[in-house]
Amino acid sequence: MGCVIKLIDAILLVFFLLMSIVIPLFDAQNCLPKEYYPNVLVDLNSWYMNDYGDYLVAEKPHFFVGLIWMEVVVLWPLSILNVVGIISSKSWFTTTCLMFGSSVATSMAAILSELFNSGKASDKLKMVYLPFMGLAILAILRGMLPSSCKTKAVSKSAVAGRKKRA
Repeated sequence: MGCVIKLIDAILLVFFLLMSIVIPLFDAQNCLPKEYYPNVLVDLNSWYMNDYGDYLVAEKPHFFVGLIWMEVVVLWPLSILNVVGIISSKSWFTTTCLMFGSSVATSMAAILSELFNSGKASDKLKMVYLPFMGLAILAILRGMLPSSCKTKAVSKSAVAGRKKRA
């Protein structure tokens, strides 16, 4: 079980690092003024929008902008905390991982529903968003697993102390 948890943590570490960079530099361009960003980032975001046909980024529907604000305010700090939690093996990592995964899965449910039911999305665009749902589910599952596989040893004196009180 320890090897599986380490593999999941490695995959999630890459995901959380990616989210720590992508959310403020690219996703936030959908809800913040373009003047806050260097031209190279704005051009890269425009290239993505045109190349993948991401009509959500182009049209900026209200629900999508709201989900982006959620990413900026909640998911960005959580992704940074999760990177710290994985690297330093913090006990609270499973909690923040569960929070992150639940939030992303909820957002992806709304976005994927729009993509699959609108008739506007290409298969290429769907394949951009689908992995995020898989990674969200992986984060939720990791949040339900123990922080570490080691069990805490109970000393004999602690057990004897409890018996004396009874």
